[in-house]
Parts: sequence; C-alpha cells; structure tokens
Amino acid sequence: MASIKAVLRKKKNKEGKFPIVIRITKDRKTSFLYTGQYVSKREWDEKNHKVKKSHPNSTRLNNLILKKLSEANEKLLELEANKERSTAKNVTEKIKGKQNQFSVYDEADLYLKELEEGKKYTRWSADKSRVKVFKEFMREKPIRFEDLTPELLKKFKFYLLNVQEISERTAQNYLVVIRTIFNRAIRKGIVDKKHYPFGKGKITIRFPQTTKRGLSAKRVKALEEINLKGKPKQIHARNIWLFSFYFAGMRIGDVLKIKWSDFKDGRLYYQMSKNQKVLSLKVPRKIKPILKQYQKPKPKKEDFVFPELKAVDLENERQVYRAITGNTKTINKYLGEIAEALKFDIPLTMHISRHSFAALSGDKIPIQMLQQLYRHSDIQTTINYQKAFIYKDADEALDKVLDF
Repeated sequence: MASIKAVLRKKKNKEGKFPIVIRITKDRKTSFLYTGQYVSKREWDEKNHKVKKSHPNSTRLNNLILKKLSEANEKLLELEANKERSTAKNVTEKIKGKQNQFSVYDEADLYLKELEEGKKYTRWSADKSRVKVFKEFMREKPIRFEDLTPELLKKFKFYLLNVQEISERTAQNYLVVIRTIFNRAIRKGIVDKKHYPFGKGKITIRFPQTTKRGLSAKRVKALEEINLKGKPKQIHARNIWLFSFYFAGMRIGDVLKIKWSDFKDGRLYYQMSKNQKVLSLKVPRKIKPILKQYQKPKPKKEDFVFPELKAVDLENERQVYRAITGNTKTINKYLGEIAEALKFDIPLTMHISRHSFAALSGDKIPIQMLQQLYRHSDIQTTINYQKAFIYKDADEALDKVLDF
C-alpha cells in the first residue's frame, strides 16, 4: 500500500520558507516530488496537508497540490495495472518523464505570472521583454530544457550582442532570466540537474565592471542656473531632478509619492519603495524655492507635492507602476533637451541624480554615511556606487611619484 501526501520539507530557503513536496512512500521507502512552491510554516495546514486560506494564493497553490497528487496516484495505478514494479522512486520517475514534455516557455510563463501576482512589476516588465526576445531568437519554436545547451546559449548571446546590438552587461541580464527559469525547473523535477548549462566549463555569467558617471558640481550648478523661461515642462523636469539630488539621490518613484504631510519640523520623512526602509532627512536650503513653486495657498496634507500621481489609485500597485514608468520617460525627455542646451556629454536622466550625489560625496563624507543615506543593506553596494568617483588619493599619490 502506497502513501501519497503533500508535506513541507524541513530545509528552508533564504526567505525562511519551506518547499511544498509530494511525499510518496511505498514499502517503507520514500521519494519526493517537488512542486517548486514555498510557504512559511504558519501558512501550512499540517493536519489537512494543504495551504491555509490566509495565504493570498491559497486557492492556486492548493489546486496545484491536488493536480500533483492526482498525477502521482494515476502513475501508481498505471504501474500496477501494467504489472510493473511500483516503487516510490518509479512513481516519481514516471511523473518526471511526463513533466519533461514541459517546455521552457511554459515555465517562463509561470515565472512571469508569479512576478505579476507578487506585484513585482519592475522585474516582471523587464523579464517579460527578455523572454520575448528569446522566443524571437528561437522563432517561437518550443524548446525542452534538455535542449537548452551551452552551445545554444552562446548563439543566443551572439544574437543579443550583434543583432539586437545590446551591451555585454544587458546580455548578461538575459542569461540571468534563463538561469532563474532553469533553476525553477530543476527544483520542480521537470529537468535533471545534469542538463544544467551554467557553471564552470559551460556558460558563466559575469557582469563587466562599469563606470557610473554623474554630474560634477560645476554641471549641477549650470543645471540650477540655466534660464528656462517660457519652458514650463523643462522647468518642472529640472525641479524634480534637483529635488531628487538635494535629497541624496532619491529614486524617482519615491519623489513622485512625496506628500506635504511628509514634511515635519524642517525634515522630510519617507519610506523607500524599494526596500520599505524609513528615512528622515533635513530639508536643505536649496529645496525651499522649489517647494514654493508647487505650494498652494491652503495645501491639503494628503496632496502630492508633484502632480504626476494625483489621479492615480495608490491601492492599485500596477497602476502606480505604469504611472511612474510613463512619467519618468516624459521627465527624462525634457531633461535630455536641457542637457543638449548645456552641451553635456553624458545623458541627463533621473537615475543620474543618484550617481551625481554619490560622485560629489566621494571625498566629503564617509562611505558608511552614504550607506545610511541610501539605506543599502550591504556596504559593497554603496562602494560600487562610489568607487568610480574616488580618484583624489590615487591622483595625489601619482603626482608624488612623478614629481621629479
């Protein structure tokens, strides 16, 4: 008599969640079929072997569990009907054989769907485009994981660099998506890890070192002082860029969400959208003239400082994401026009404000203080922002050596 149940395995992942598996036990021997899904212990109904209703995706996960249980029972009955030796291992191997018909596109679609359902819209949008390009490379021809070889991926990378004409760094991001999808398939038992195309002697993912360029103090001053009279859209774009820069390179999504109620006793209090960390900063002197341009005679505390999200439902995260993305493109367009007028030889975008602040902080504040301002969990991330700009000590050392 075989026992087939859904259980949680004891080994948790980096997020502290446990894998949901189908445990098949026969003749005192056990084999596991991974579903590729993870939940916390408090979200698991151990008595009834299913996900609790308190989990936001309980219905979808429990339907998946029922499907896996049904597959296991079906294969067990099939083995016994054919008078084949029905062990726990045989059942899982039969199911995995069926899953091998599962294409890379099927798993990619599931991956994208989970990102969307998890409201990770920035990553969903980027990875959706990358999957689309891979499908175009394959001419929409379905492909199994076993056929996703290092040789094929090398051809794909050549296609990215020479046909799509993208950078080496961007090409690596495409490979990261494929690696993520392949790892999911291994965890689910869809493909054996012996077919893994990444690693030593196969496809290695290495991001090239890049120089993060920011504006010098002279250029920031030129941006502050340029006469934009009669160009309200460019004035608005500059105001938003400077607002971001004056507040230590605040991300555009956070800038557009700032409300008048976030200012208290000469300080700005806000929660970073990316990591949910709270930051409090003194309101710089230079920010006050910008705020005056947007302050109404009797502003409501719940009003946004900038108008971009005024008509957006903040409870609808997808709508907020689209509004921020669309407005960022518009703002960057007008910033580009300003950069052209000032004859800048580097792009002027909202993201450059963050790098510009890091550039100017290079030999003025300790790296630990910049880490605190940026709320980076790992100081190496902060160093990567700043290291391209810390030239002063090296320059002085070189001068000393050559001064003869």
